[in-house]
Amino acid sequence: MTKRRSRGDGGLHWDEKRQRWIATANLGFDPSGKRIVKRGSGKTKTEAKNKLKEVLRDHEDGLAIAPTGYTVADAVNDWLAYGLAGRDPGTIENCTILSQNHVIPALGARKLRDLSAEDVDRWLAAKAKTLSTRTLQAIHSCLNRSVKRAMARDKVKRNVVELCSVPQGQAGRPSKALTLAQAEAVLKAAEGTSMHAYIVVALLTGARTGELRALTWDHVFLKGRPDADPPQPPHIAVWRSVRRGGDTKTRKSRRTLALPARCVEVLWEHFEDQGWERLAAGDQWEEHGLVFSSAVGKPLDATNVRRAFRQALKDAEGINADEWTPRELRHSFVSLLSDRGVPLEEISRLVGHSGTAVTEEVYRKQIRPVIQTGAVVMDGIFKRDRER
Repeated sequence: MTKRRSRGDGGLHWDEKRQRWIATANLGFDPSGKRIVKRGSGKTKTEAKNKLKEVLRDHEDGLAIAPTGYTVADAVNDWLAYGLAGRDPGTIENCTILSQNHVIPALGARKLRDLSAEDVDRWLAAKAKTLSTRTLQAIHSCLNRSVKRAMARDKVKRNVVELCSVPQGQAGRPSKALTLAQAEAVLKAAEGTSMHAYIVVALLTGARTGELRALTWDHVFLKGRPDADPPQPPHIAVWRSVRRGGDTKTRKSRRTLALPARCVEVLWEHFEDQGWERLAAGDQWEEHGLVFSSAVGKPLDATNVRRAFRQALKDAEGINADEWTPRELRHSFVSLLSDRGVPLEEISRLVGHSGTAVTEEVYRKQIRPVIQTGAVVMDGIFKRDRER
């Protein structure tokens, strides 16, 4: 004789409307007195029972039950919509592009609960054939954060993306630096263009492009402060950037830089030219107090600067303008100082790095002088020994 189920054990029945078997289990009552019922459905009795077992395991683990069709695309879109609140617009745009171009097309249709580490490994391996290591790290981060957010909201038990390492990708375009002859050619070609002052200041001070785009006239002191104690030469206060909130990249990036005479000269000319532009623009002028702005005073974005920079370099002798970007003026600044024997510690201070390790790592190819101190000292030591 078949043993009867205990009261509250639930049951198994056929749902005519859904054309599926429904397995149920009663788990008592919630604090409001409502009965807690868990269900699993399937085309067969066995499938329904197995689904119910999975639901009960999740319940024991303290997980809410995500919708059956919750996919990787749902998790990624949820993260893009709500997980990036308060971030810089550029960061949001970058994450959106990476997710929509690389994550969702390849993995978006996969149910989040079915996503495995093998799926992620295969996806990264395929992407490694065409993407750089840095881009691979970025798309891995997008997926990882999306699944982590979903896990925090009980959509999945664990984050398998964290178990996967990022493979080596394709070599990116290495940054390069102008030689002295190339730098002189660039400065000559830029004369008379709208980018002349920008290029001169970037190359001769090493300021970041984001710092120069945010530079305001009230942070530029072309006459210096001769009455200060001690007197201050002409300088700029690099205290702002285009980053969210206007802060510089790091605390040590906030610095005050003396201006070379050539910078002072071109900035005076640029100040006068901007006055004429303000007059010509009339009511269309938007006053932001920016040193480098559009023809109507608006802030420049990275695309504006890159386009104008390459246009200014098109006639530079020995330079292919399409192969250079504005940020490489900063690399050139490091290279030229290094060629003249300026200590690494001083270069690090000038470019606003948190320490010399960053300068060496990022600008390794631009740190050129051969370190001779050890050889000179050792020659002196062993020379004395031989003379004895």
